Amino acid sequence: MAASKTRYSKVAMGLHWLIALMIIGLIVFGILMTNPDTPNRFALYQLHKSFGILVLLLSILRLIWRLTHKPPALPDGMKPWEIAAAKFTHIAFYVIMIGMPLLGWAMVSASPIAIPTRIFDTLPWPDMPGIARSEALADTFKMLHHNIGKLTIALIALHIGAALKHQFINKDGVLRRMFPG
Repeated sequence: MAASKTRYSKVAMGLHWLIALMIIGLIVFGILMTNPDTPNRFALYQLHKSFGILVLLLSILRLIWRLTHKPPALPDGMKPWEIAAAKFTHIAFYVIMIGMPLLGWAMVSASPIAIPTRIFDTLPWPDMPGIARSEALADTFKMLHHNIGKLTIALIALHIGAALKHQFINKDGVLRRMFPG
């Protein structure tokens, strides 16, 4: 196969790694900012919101790129359950990359404490249209955001484990498809 058919494009790779690093950072910020002993919690909340919105925007761009650019074929010899798991995992990641920021945005918009969101302390970000301020609604969005965050950690572990399996056990080049160079 030609190189372009065995590897993701540079744009796909760049978006993958940029979004991945931001999601890992968001998880760390999420854990830290909910700990009452963490200093500068307010600043962490604001950074978490800023990076969350950035992940939302970049993930929409990534989804558009993915729908308009065919990814490389999966290696020959993959079992049907592995193919199904790979497809499910990728769909789940897109749902999470777009859904989690939307849930966070909805949670902030529903909060009775109306703290304005300013992306990186600069650009004002509006509340989500159609979301009423309600403690019960904010709590529901918060619970969903928190629990899907835990699911995200498990999905990341599964994704990394599968990539390492392909690299070191199967030795089929799957991991190289997403690495630059």
